[in-house]
Amino acid sequence: MSRVLLGTPFEPIKRVLIGRPLRTEEAPHQAVSNPVGLAVFASDALSSTAYATQEILIVLASAFAVAGVGVFRISIPIAIAITLVLGVLIISYRQTIKAYNGASCGAYVVARDNLGVFPSQIAGAALLVDYVLTVAVSISSGVDQVASAIPVLRGREVLVAIAAILIMTLINLRGVKESGRIFAVPTYFFVGMTLLTLVTGAFKFFTGQLTPVENVHMVTHTTEPLSLFLILYAFSSGCTALTGIEAISDGVQNFKEPRGKNAALTISVMGLLLGSLFMGITLLANQVQALPSEEETIISQIARAVFGSGMLYGLQITATTIILIMAANTAYADFPRIAAFVAGDSFLPRQLAIRGSRLVYSGGILTLAVAASVLIIVFNARTTSLIPLYAIGVFMCFTLSQSGMVRRWLEVSKLKPGESVKMGQSMAAYDPRWRRNLIINGAGAVLSLVVLVIFAITKFTHGAWITLLVIPAMVLVFHRVHKHYRDVARILSLSKERVKPTPHPVRTIVLVDDVHRGTVRVVDFAKSLGHPWTPVHVDYNDRKTHIVQQKWRERIGEGELVILPSPYRRLVEPIVDYVKAELEKDPNLFVHVIMGQLVMDTPWARALHSNNALGIMSALQAIDRVIVTDVPYQLHGEDVELYPENEPESYEQMKEREQQQKRQRGDETIESGIG
Repeated sequence: MSRVLLGTPFEPIKRVLIGRPLRTEEAPHQAVSNPVGLAVFASDALSSTAYATQEILIVLASAFAVAGVGVFRISIPIAIAITLVLGVLIISYRQTIKAYNGASCGAYVVARDNLGVFPSQIAGAALLVDYVLTVAVSISSGVDQVASAIPVLRGREVLVAIAAILIMTLINLRGVKESGRIFAVPTYFFVGMTLLTLVTGAFKFFTGQLTPVENVHMVTHTTEPLSLFLILYAFSSGCTALTGIEAISDGVQNFKEPRGKNAALTISVMGLLLGSLFMGITLLANQVQALPSEEETIISQIARAVFGSGMLYGLQITATTIILIMAANTAYADFPRIAAFVAGDSFLPRQLAIRGSRLVYSGGILTLAVAASVLIIVFNARTTSLIPLYAIGVFMCFTLSQSGMVRRWLEVSKLKPGESVKMGQSMAAYDPRWRRNLIINGAGAVLSLVVLVIFAITKFTHGAWITLLVIPAMVLVFHRVHKHYRDVARILSLSKERVKPTPHPVRTIVLVDDVHRGTVRVVDFAKSLGHPWTPVHVDYNDRKTHIVQQKWRERIGEGELVILPSPYRRLVEPIVDYVKAELEKDPNLFVHVIMGQLVMDTPWARALHSNNALGIMSALQAIDRVIVTDVPYQLHGEDVELYPENEPESYEQMKEREQQQKRQRGDETIESGIG
């Protein structure tokens, strides 16, 4: 039997799309600077300011009919509370980054080292789910902005969103450094335009030039009295501004040396920008009396009140739209790395821990793209349907990460100066500031847990229950994957005593589909092994079988070609039955099956040949004591022109040739054996 080697016909296209392969030693040169790192790992957090204030106002609008327009003023103390939580988390993560001294220290790693396997699985599942939602929410929100400006795209949001995911996937497959440079421009464009809007708005406010926004139609779907539950619900909705904070701690190893110092500085700058933008937008929204509307976003209302409808307004809307789409880049930077951590611990397929040609975890990037695309299709790219699922996993990770650091400082408190203790896969050294660190991380853990509980209660019926079910389901998947790897390791493990390999009798079978130059190569290889060999052909085509038999006698002339009947024209089953029959003859026997493969040099040539041997190999490899070998024969395009005799002889041509041979021998009465 012979088959065609598939090869990599798309290698030239791959090189054009994602670039040349990078050598392993080039990894240090792919590290990013602080400005690029901020663009790569903070785009998600910064972009959330575009809709966090709006989410608060949408919830408070439910009490508008009862409490009047003054109800929206409550958004200011809510924003202050969220900003305080942000400050505590930023300080906590700075400590975590410094404690891990330049190593990745996201929730999964911290929980694994300090709390154990099960908490780390919860953190890993929560982060992976949340990053998938980050891509789905960011892309859907950005596409919604585009569709608002270009009405012709209404009804086609899913297709546009899938196209955006495809583009972002290709860019990220090129590498962290290259994608960071591409996404740095839109990130800083958004930050610059938003700061300009806030500064201009503040100037107009203090000079008495700022006027309320007009022509906004507010829509409320529910009416209820202002209550503590409603305020907490608005708080939990506004906490979407805190998503993406952990990204820098997960990507510490992507920064230039000294990694820990650069990552800590970058997360501080991110916290300062995030808090300033969020508070500024909330304060300015109240001053221009922005209202939650299905027709115009809060950012649009603020920009219109500050700039009118001129060029600067258009630039602000453009910047917001781009950053909402680009925010998904944070997930593309961190999801593959977290998946690699989990896979490295054997809780996900280990292929996810392998770097691709551009030194990125290509498997994780593609997995993220597929998962986010499925979500967008299922929820029809509706941001309002995806938001309730969003962020609960983030605060679950915040809680686990900060709790892990609390336990770490408690262990450090038992050490003496100069001592260290192993915590999971990392070392914790004595730190004289452990009390201060314990208080800060403890505060972060408590605040995160409180927000998590508020989230779970207030948004449970709005879709949070889905996330609360998906995370345990993923933990179960982790368990099953790990059990598989553990079982395989147990089966393959050797005893501590030295093993003495013993020889076994070998039965070599050569599968023959046709007789040509490739077949000669296979026979040469079989004879070189020094074992008896038997050529075998499956009779799934009567005419071809007769031709193969004749050509075997004339051109090979060695061994008796065994013909396996196949009345149902099947190829695999007769071979499997024959091999099993041979195995039954001797319980110590190894059966060595040899197949040929034709190696074509062009994609179109490969497409013209069948690949039946894949099914044969798959079936035979499932049988104990069976070894399958491929023998390649490199067939180039010019071979067909130089050797036209390689073309198979038809049944009629062979019959006519044999009749001529009989007449030449003067023996017309001898049967040719094929008539």
